[in-house]
Amino acid sequence: MSSFSKRQLYCLVLLQSFFIGSSAQGKLFDSDTILELELSGDTRSLFNDREGEASYFKMELTYQDSSGEQIVHPLKVKTRGNFRRDRTNCFYPPLWLNFPKSKIPENSVFAGQDKIKLVTPCRDQKYVVREYLAYKLYQMLSPMSFQARLVKVRYKDSSKGKSSQALYGIILEDKDEMAARNGGKIIKRKKVRPNKTDQSLFLKMATFEYLIGNTDWSIEYQHNVKLMLKDGNLSPLPVPYDFDHAGIVRAPYAQPAPALQMSSIQERRYRGYCVEDMSAFEETFAFFNTHKEAIYKLYQEHPLLEKRYKRSTGKFLDTFYKTINSPKASKKAFLYPCNKQGTAKFIIRGLNTD
Repeated sequence: MSSFSKRQLYCLVLLQSFFIGSSAQGKLFDSDTILELELSGDTRSLFNDREGEASYFKMELTYQDSSGEQIVHPLKVKTRGNFRRDRTNCFYPPLWLNFPKSKIPENSVFAGQDKIKLVTPCRDQKYVVREYLAYKLYQMLSPMSFQARLVKVRYKDSSKGKSSQALYGIILEDKDEMAARNGGKIIKRKKVRPNKTDQSLFLKMATFEYLIGNTDWSIEYQHNVKLMLKDGNLSPLPVPYDFDHAGIVRAPYAQPAPALQMSSIQERRYRGYCVEDMSAFEETFAFFNTHKEAIYKLYQEHPLLEKRYKRSTGKFLDTFYKTINSPKASKKAFLYPCNKQGTAKFIIRGLNTD
């Protein structure tokens, strides 16, 4: 190879690195390090905004960059959700962070961001960390998933000048950014039947929900699931989110819908549609067996999890793998939607949680 061609190759690599490094989404979600933030403003009024249509409040979001420089972003913030916005359920409501996109410098970790979700502690910070790991688990399984970043946030009330303790939270990738990253677009068409979605991805997603013990979702009403179209494919692609009611999280407020007739969120229930031929699950079960070691490792090696929770979660995962690797047990669990005497026909409508 001539010296000229080597130089060209070197420049090409630098150019590729520049564009990869300058990706707005990459800046926020390319690291698993905990991002420390301070949200300041009239936080008292913000957190008291619990009823009716939420209002935006002007705030400032502050963090330190890698050089130690303090970066301040003006933005608008409002409460969101329904269940978690209710004061009787959660002390801190989840938030929308609305950035003035054109005013964020390119060197900011929030460059290119517009409107993103911040998941806050409902009762205890440990459940935030557990829900974050559910997001990371599905990220391991599919690129068609929401990216998540664990943060620690101090809430500073400008009227009193007092700050809260630093609390864990989760910043979630915007739905349209997630779709664009995967070369697709979000669709809002309701009443899509589950069997009209892409079967391979649906079975993977529904089995993941079964693995974490989550029944709080539905395709028909797009409850805790977004649907995406990609590359002209007429079959929508399901992308799950919002896992705080999952058995693997064990939030104290989480309960299965009464119509499902389940004893607790620790009881698994497969919520897919009826597929009578069990051979359709072979590829999905093999896929989860391939990722078994990485899934256990995610929970057993995370430094923020308590030893007791690691042990109990290991046993919870054991029962999943025992089920999918037993022809008798897997047939009983995954053919449940075909049981006419069961509760499979009940659809979780949910509430507007955006």
